[in-house]
Amino acid sequence: MHIVFMGTPDFSVPALEALVKGGHQVIAAVTQPDKPKGRGKAVLMTPVKEKALEMGIPVYQPVKVREPEFVKTLADLAPDVIVVIAFGQILPKSILEIPRYGCVNIHASLLPKYRGAAPIQWAVIDGEKETGVTTMFMNEGLDTGDMLEKEVVPLDPKETGGSLHDKLSAVGGRLILSTLKGLEDGTLKGTPQTDEGSCYAKMLKKSLGDIDWTMDGAAIERLIRGLNPWPSAYTSLHGKTLKIWDADVTDREYGVEPGTVAEVSKDQLIIQTGKGSLSVRSLQLEGKKRMDIQDFLRGYSLEKGTVLERRAAK
Repeated sequence: MHIVFMGTPDFSVPALEALVKGGHQVIAAVTQPDKPKGRGKAVLMTPVKEKALEMGIPVYQPVKVREPEFVKTLADLAPDVIVVIAFGQILPKSILEIPRYGCVNIHASLLPKYRGAAPIQWAVIDGEKETGVTTMFMNEGLDTGDMLEKEVVPLDPKETGGSLHDKLSAVGGRLILSTLKGLEDGTLKGTPQTDEGSCYAKMLKKSLGDIDWTMDGAAIERLIRGLNPWPSAYTSLHGKTLKIWDADVTDREYGVEPGTVAEVSKDQLIIQTGKGSLSVRSLQLEGKKRMDIQDFLRGYSLEKGTVLERRAAK
């Protein structure tokens, strides 16, 4: 098939690689404009642009794909199909109608559950036992098109947003090859979505990671894992941001206010929550590197009874 590929972040790259290795002709890669990043504000290429150039694929970076000039450019390319994965712009009807086989999206959830921008992290935060990848025809709605294929992926007990991201990214690369073969053979038809069981995975904001210690320990532990590596879960210790990267849930109640350091020793830090408590395993104090709890407690004096606060409350 002659394919126009649309994607932007690291998550999209395995699908692009799979299409090329699978013998498809990727005639163009469409990705978001380069943006300045980091303290030096150096302009960095998107991961998809970097990979496409490495493969000799022409790259287009429209500020808005709906502009008539770019729509005409796409129409002139005459793709059989447009494959979309984490592109970052909504496609208008004028683009959806261009390819012979339609526009196919690779979405990181088992639709109709977790439509929207952050399905990977919310699956972890919500304590799902399994999630997966869905390929679907695109329509003008947000992840509401007819479903084509699904692959289920179980979550490990200590799954993080980062580890699940990598798993689903690899699955997306495999699944799109199967989907395109089915479309080309005429053996695969779309299944309409229903709203039953649907939910929206809203975009992540840094403020989501501001730990509310009145929540139960299990929910906080899932939040920590779901927001690892970005935007991370954090609290305030003596006015400084303290990121918590890993923790274990315990059933023990200490009879102190949530957010209080209930127990501290040379190799253990336990914090009371709204229900149960958390034993912190890995953390990072503002301005310092990430540390295991033993290394942190060797260099930082933390007393029992210290209260960790929400950053938003300061």
